[in-house]
Amino acid sequence: MQAVAPHIGLRLTAIAAKCLAVAALSLTALSVRADDIVDVQKLLAAGKNAEALQKADQFLASKPRDPMMRFLRGISLSQAGRTPEAITTFTKLTEDFPELPEPFNNLAVLYAQQGQYDKARTALEMAIRTNPSYATAYENLGDVYAKLASQAYSKALQIDTRSQVAPKLAMIRDLFPKERNSITTASAAPTPAPAPVAPAPVAAPKPTPAPAPAPVATPAPAPVAKPAPAPAPAPVAEPKNDNAAQEREIESSLKAWASAWSKQDMDGYFAAYTKDFNGGKTRKVWEQERRDRITSKRSISVKISGVKVDVSGSKATVRFHQDYKADSLSVSSGKRLEMVRSGSNWLIAKESAGS
Repeated sequence: MQAVAPHIGLRLTAIAAKCLAVAALSLTALSVRADDIVDVQKLLAAGKNAEALQKADQFLASKPRDPMMRFLRGISLSQAGRTPEAITTFTKLTEDFPELPEPFNNLAVLYAQQGQYDKARTALEMAIRTNPSYATAYENLGDVYAKLASQAYSKALQIDTRSQVAPKLAMIRDLFPKERNSITTASAAPTPAPAPVAPAPVAAPKPTPAPAPAPVATPAPAPVAKPAPAPAPAPVAEPKNDNAAQEREIESSLKAWASAWSKQDMDGYFAAYTKDFNGGKTRKVWEQERRDRITSKRSISVKISGVKVDVSGSKATVRFHQDYKADSLSVSSGKRLEMVRSGSNWLIAKESAGS
């Protein structure tokens, strides 16, 4: 039973590097020296942490508040095994840019590696509060809760060997096998529907020949008038491309949502969502948090590009690139929305980061 706890701990350790790398790719700070940021990302991807750290420090000497480079520096420190320094870096980022969920997530991973699961849980809850659609944080939080549960069950067995927790430990072992070294970081591409199979042709029954009538003497036939030619069939109207019209409606709704957000028009912003959308909270709490966050900014600019729409009846999946600017913060990332038709409008039913 004691072997269960290391399994879960190993999983958190195994996913750490991937969580850190993916989070880095989801943040793109707009900077005059964006080429330096790309260079550091390439060095990290190649495992050249020392070179990446040196280049990050050179960059930050002149731009000490750049969030993206500070984030990459934290990743470099963590990959080099300099965990206390990485924790300090990510903690400072959460203080300076509390609206970014990725530093909270990476901070939680580092805490989990050290066995500080209560701190990891708190950091992940902050990441989710910042972005209720951050799937990675939810999955990591589930792992942390499982680890805490495992520790509690083990403690119960130490106190009372007759305790009925052995089946629960076995359940955790089933949920978290030892060899589990990957996590889902982006929505999977939808599985294409199988092509319809044409039914096998059925042979038409052979007509039974009618018996030949007996010969009857008939008078000479009267002249028969030629039949009038049959009228040409009316042309079949081509079906209208309803999807194209719906895609235009969806893009229009999307632009109205971005415009309301940019103008800090909260009535227009909330009207872009379905009535049951709540961001993982009660609707009242979600609206209040969004209102506080949006109206606290001096100015906001939300621009969308590269819109791709997949319509299926009254539902649609929309993917696009979002450029967000608020005061001194600039973030560029992919976004995915699940939308549903409501009358002549399309409303947001689900919102998540990532392409």
